Amino acid sequence: MSNVAAGQNYDLRDEIKAYWSERAATFDLSPGHEIFSEEERSAWHRLFLRHLGRGDGRAALDLASGTGVISHLLDDLGFKVTGLDWAEPMLERARQKAKSRKRAISFRIGDAESTMEPDDRYDVIVNRHLVWTLVDPAAAFAEWLRVLKPGGTLLIVDGDFVNTGALERLFSKFSAWGQSAGIFKPDAPMHSREMMETHRNILSRVHFANGARAEAVVELLEAAGFTDIVVDTDLGEIHRMQAKNWNFFKGLARRNQHRYAIRASKRTA
Repeated sequence: MSNVAAGQNYDLRDEIKAYWSERAATFDLSPGHEIFSEEERSAWHRLFLRHLGRGDGRAALDLASGTGVISHLLDDLGFKVTGLDWAEPMLERARQKAKSRKRAISFRIGDAESTMEPDDRYDVIVNRHLVWTLVDPAAAFAEWLRVLKPGGTLLIVDGDFVNTGALERLFSKFSAWGQSAGIFKPDAPMHSREMMETHRNILSRVHFANGARAEAVVELLEAAGFTDIVVDTDLGEIHRMQAKNWNFFKGLARRNQHRYAIRASKRTA
């Protein structure tokens, strides 16, 4: 039996940690997680430059850093990067990747909702596909504001993975049918029914169980004290590059999802 299967012995946060620890072995095999082309890498760079500018040695914190995909993008742009994740198997892969690529990125274990980092430590905080998993986003956002330097910038890349539109559902059905019929190759490693059920169970109990809509995230950021909040839904270039690794209908489904980047600032002292 998998560690995740014994979810009844964990509280929700422990279940989330166990789930992503188990996902670590195949995380980098999935388009949309790891980056599979220089074109996609460049598209991510442009998104980060648009909202963060060049690093120039500024301190950046990659929260829920996983295997270090976002950390490497920030390192590319000249940030001094720390990656924080609470799943040790993810961190092991992140450290191996950084070593093989000769990157001076620091990866350490930590909780994105309670980082234990000093006040006013980072110029930039970035996370991708973290917010939808948060148990207490209000507390998390207050924590992120605390560790940002005055004038620092938060960049969230996330989406609503619960509420699907008619077109997304239609394209997803065509994609699934084509894969089951052997017309399309699988677009990601297959997970056991047990793991998929664990994912659904966790999603049903996090704060954004009804979907992490951008406007709901913005409301909580404002309540935490962030200012100058901008919602950017122009992620089409990234999605087009990712779609080259998927079948035609999977790519169309991705383009019809509610995905976004949100930039927010901490007031200067």
